[in-house]
Amino acid sequence: MLRHTLGLYAAACVGALAAIAPGPASADACATPKTALGVERVVEIDPSSGPLYGDISVLTREERFLGPKEVVLTFDDGPMPWITKSILDTLDRFCTKATFFSVGRMAIAYPASVKDILARGHTLGGHTWSHPLNLKRRSLARAKDEIEKGFAAIAMAAEQPIAPFFRFPGLSDSNPMMAHLQERKIAAFTVDVVSNDSYISSPERLISYTLDQVEKRKGGIILFHDIKSATAKALPTILASLKARGYKVVHMRSTTPLVPLDTYDTELAGMLAKAKPKREKTDEVKTASADADTTSEAGHLIPFFGSPAVLKTLSGEDAEVTSLSPPPRVRAAATSREHQMGEETQDRAQKSSSRKTSSTSSRKKKRRAYKAPQPQPFTLFGF
Repeated sequence: MLRHTLGLYAAACVGALAAIAPGPASADACATPKTALGVERVVEIDPSSGPLYGDISVLTREERFLGPKEVVLTFDDGPMPWITKSILDTLDRFCTKATFFSVGRMAIAYPASVKDILARGHTLGGHTWSHPLNLKRRSLARAKDEIEKGFAAIAMAAEQPIAPFFRFPGLSDSNPMMAHLQERKIAAFTVDVVSNDSYISSPERLISYTLDQVEKRKGGIILFHDIKSATAKALPTILASLKARGYKVVHMRSTTPLVPLDTYDTELAGMLAKAKPKREKTDEVKTASADADTTSEAGHLIPFFGSPAVLKTLSGEDAEVTSLSPPPRVRAAATSREHQMGEETQDRAQKSSSRKTSSTSSRKKKRRAYKAPQPQPFTLFGF
């Protein structure tokens, strides 16, 4: 797949350069600037050091790149054509961009929707092959397989390079897996604001809860899912409310494309060949594919691993571009067994060892303290 990916990358670059040539003024214009959010700023992230962004994690994160009242829109778990397309249409109406962390097997099932995400100028990253919530409970080899197969599937479905951006299912990250991402030059993203749309089925409640969380954090990386109908229904009101409250959208993209492993090519190509004829007969996917073609014919820049080279603010100016190149961090080495045990299990073993050398009263106090720990953020949500 490496040779194939690099070929696609080169071809896409040529196409991108051609697309930068002046075209119709309407191509860059927002149809509804008074009500739209637009994109105020673009953050270009160098993934080569394997950085980690976002607040909800027990691991050391990079410095927050968002200012007060700035948000990043992200969507996990898709694509699901009948929901993803509705979300894409809403983002188009608000003239704004988002980052989609797709699941590999979903991408193989709905390749036209994957292409539609990219054709509309959004950034596309990975979210494993099958979305296991207990990823760090698996052996390190199996965890790596989930990550790499997911990326390979999404890249194959997209038929063009994607971003080396990754989000752990359930935000269940670990040092060994982060070390692997660092080795592969892949950036990881957790979140600052959880919409909780995995559990809130009422669009009205989802709107209220999400806006409340955004206000508490004064912005941040927001987590949604493009497999939830409530999210699609609530999104127009959420975006309109963000606009009314003075929030600005920051869009993320990568400085380099992902280079997927070719280990899974034969297996995934067979799966894709079986899925394409059956899935692309549905009206939803046909519509998504048609939208992608229309975007291309209109003279828009078709991205090769992120969003168009130049994004316009609602005032018509080029969006400010901020470049981030965080230095590499030293990751603690760990064996597959340590990874499978998980950090909580290791902590329990260490606490047990310390109790043996302490007094009886001290041991009881430590035991009581451990029975009621502060839950980690990612155990509170189902994403």
